[in-house]
Amino acid sequence: MKILQVSSARLFGGGERYLIDLARGLAARGHDIYAALPPGSPLGAEMSSITPRGIVELPLRNALDLRSALRLARFVRENEVEIVHAHVARDYPLAAIAARRAPRVRLVVTRHVMFPLSRAHRLTLANVSRVVAVSEAVARTLRASGIFPAHKIRVVPNAVDVRRFQQARKWFESGGREQDSQAGRQAVLAAESTLRVGIVGELSEVKGQEVFIRAARLVSERFAGAVEFIIVGGETSPAGERRTALEKLVAQLGLDGRVRFTGHCDDVAEVLSSLDVFVSASSSESFGIALVEAMASGLAIVTTATDGAREIIEDGLTGTIVPIADPDALAAAVLDLLGDTPHRHSLGVRAREVALERFTLERMIADTERVYMEALGR
Repeated sequence: MKILQVSSARLFGGGERYLIDLARGLAARGHDIYAALPPGSPLGAEMSSITPRGIVELPLRNALDLRSALRLARFVRENEVEIVHAHVARDYPLAAIAARRAPRVRLVVTRHVMFPLSRAHRLTLANVSRVVAVSEAVARTLRASGIFPAHKIRVVPNAVDVRRFQQARKWFESGGREQDSQAGRQAVLAAESTLRVGIVGELSEVKGQEVFIRAARLVSERFAGAVEFIIVGGETSPAGERRTALEKLVAQLGLDGRVRFTGHCDDVAEVLSSLDVFVSASSSESFGIALVEAMASGLAIVTTATDGAREIIEDGLTGTIVPIADPDALAAAVLDLLGDTPHRHSLGVRAREVALERFTLERMIADTERVYMEALGR
């Protein structure tokens, strides 16, 4: 198949990791991959290695950027593209216009979040062949909106490169601390704390770093400084005020020297490999890719009861689920795991097994390929 991936993303996050992994996997299966990206896209370098001659740069400013839509349509016709796959909501209408101007092309969109689309999308996206939801929670939101017929919606859970996370964990457990390494590895392994508890995600209110810090104070009271808390994630606020507020809270709670901010990390597998317990404190999560990464790393997990987490984690078997925005419950669950090494290890082992069963890139790529074939009527 000839497949065009469309993304106007200006930042690199979970959705962009998904696109890169998907494009690389599809190319490995023999498909011709093309990409439509804005100038300076964070996806550019990696997509160039996948499809060096198949990238078209377009402004992709917003859903009303008709000039980009027409140029996209021309690219589709000239390259005889069969599938146009859009990944960001503002790109859906542009991709729909391009698909309409090339009658044999089929349009597929992926929905990563549970935020509802507007009713205007009912008309602009009438020619969508398939809608990929990254979780059942997202699919429920899509069905409830009534914008797309239910028979067009397919759930293809997100996935990670499980082997990469396993290898990073093996490196750490084999005593690789003395090896020269990447910045993320150096930042986390510099300290020699007995136990480490970490959270991964962009610094934002929805990711729950404040709840994590408040729980950290309660854990520290019990372990008297024997635990280090790692906060991994880049700043999202314009002037860095989010990190400043979190650092101020750390100081107010007397946690200076116990809480470490790593900033953005290019290879989170190296960070996860050093942890004993992984925490997700989100107030809302459509899927939770960081949870799956922690599972692949064989970590014991404590997560809040978001829709996405409840699809991934089985309470008591592959992790512990606690109420949202409850630092006391979060701290109690972390304390239970830190104080019970056999249970902590058994949760991690089972979590890794489930990651191998359910969340491999091979499964995600094959399932997406089937969605494309359905769209083409093959």
